[in-house]
Amino acid sequence: MKNLFLSCLFLILAGTLSIQAQNMSSSYTTGLGIKMWGDGAGISLKHFVSPNHALEGIGYFWRGGTRITGLYEIHFDIANAEGLKWYIGPGAHVGFYNNRFNDKQYYNNWSSGSYVGLDGVLGLDYKFNGAPINLSIDWQPSFEFGDNRGFIGIWGGLGVRYTFN
Repeated sequence: MKNLFLSCLFLILAGTLSIQAQNMSSSYTTGLGIKMWGDGAGISLKHFVSPNHALEGIGYFWRGGTRITGLYEIHFDIANAEGLKWYIGPGAHVGFYNNRFNDKQYYNNWSSGSYVGLDGVLGLDYKFNGAPINLSIDWQPSFEFGDNRGFIGIWGGLGVRYTFN
């Protein structure tokens, strides 16, 4: 499944490269790429709706299931660090977890199924000047609703995106 995920991501990026101009400044409007964390990876699409406000959609895939997250991020400049911003914001998610998620080694026997939750995000975002590449690193604590659910502090990760104007 991981090879299929990476192949699909490559095809999406290759197609968009042929129709979009590269963004060579230290800011960007849209970024598409991957977000990696301890147990898996996801597809990340981040779009700025104004100079300091962005929407990010993430589809995580890992051995325990799938989780789709939407975040609203407010970005703030860091003095004397061109291209580097910090961000914070709220969000929500829906998770689809399989039987392996119920393993006693992980997450206190949380059950398989579909669950919803509220998220927060705190992170750093860097756009390389002169290259269409963006890096981010963040922490996404969340609270999931349902039996044996609650606070989850393991989400977030390292994002690598190709940027568009």
